[in-house]
Amino acid sequence: MDRVGGTPACPLFSCHVSDITVFSGSAHHEFAEEVCSILGTEVAPSRTTRFSNDCLQVQLRDNCRKRDVFIIQPLVPPVQENLVELLLMIDAARGASAAQITAVIPHFAYARSDKKDAPRISIGARLIAQLLKTAGADRVVTMALHSPQVHGMFDIPVDHLDATRVLADHFRTRDLSNTVVVSPDFGSAKMANHFSRELNVGVAAGSKRRLADDRVVIDAIVGEVAGKDVLILDDEIATAGSTTELIEKLREIGVGQIRAVCTHGLFTGQAVERLNGQTDLAEVVTTNTVPKVDGLHNLEVITVAPLFAETIRRITSGESVSSLFSDEPTYG
Repeated sequence: MDRVGGTPACPLFSCHVSDITVFSGSAHHEFAEEVCSILGTEVAPSRTTRFSNDCLQVQLRDNCRKRDVFIIQPLVPPVQENLVELLLMIDAARGASAAQITAVIPHFAYARSDKKDAPRISIGARLIAQLLKTAGADRVVTMALHSPQVHGMFDIPVDHLDATRVLADHFRTRDLSNTVVVSPDFGSAKMANHFSRELNVGVAAGSKRRLADDRVVIDAIVGEVAGKDVLILDDEIATAGSTTELIEKLREIGVGQIRAVCTHGLFTGQAVERLNGQTDLAEVVTTNTVPKVDGLHNLEVITVAPLFAETIRRITSGESVSSLFSDEPTYG
């Protein structure tokens, strides 16, 4: 399939982009177009074809020589297909003498495979990190990795973006005086605590046991939630098993309005059916790191394209990226 530009340049801030080239894989071309529109450039054309033996071939159809090349591709289903396409695009850019290659991966799917928690099990996050480097990536830009240790599995620089403030902005104008942020488990409690501080509300967490990929049990809620309005916060919602189990537990305790908030709204498997079945779920809020799913009621998608565009601008101009998420001044 051909991937070509077409979004009119509509810069929201001044950005010197004459020496960069931005390509998009097949996974989320709409997101790449939005990023490029903000930067005031266009998505460079590329072509992905398939041989009769099912192998992919990629051709980058714009100049890469001595340019900063950015390749935008979230790892969403079909994950393996999109991963191979990304690796091939990186390899093609390296072969075309790009000065620097940045893989922009809004959703890094293998981040859950981050530890050896069973005998003879693969650690997918580390392997994918190595594959990206081997293909020729000099840097990775991603958002909301499932666990912080995945960052340390890369041997190349990683700009790990955070959507907390963007998501919090959605709720700032509302009356949150009786609201608490609830994390489905203690592993996400730090993120929930950060989100609750942004909104100046309380925080709680579920005590979760995972029985299978799409089956969990939440035994208790640690924190005061009875009679409160609830914002359920997670880094991603895939099958919605954790979210719906937590809603059931909150319903038993007795809470007010319930809203679910996540960075990556994958909504795979039975997620749409499960969430639509929660009649007291007032809203589902997510970002556009992955393509929007159809059929989910009360879904609100917030764009993080400006954050990625600003990150690309800062990378090309040598400015700090971490200062985007810090209130502390930067020096030097």
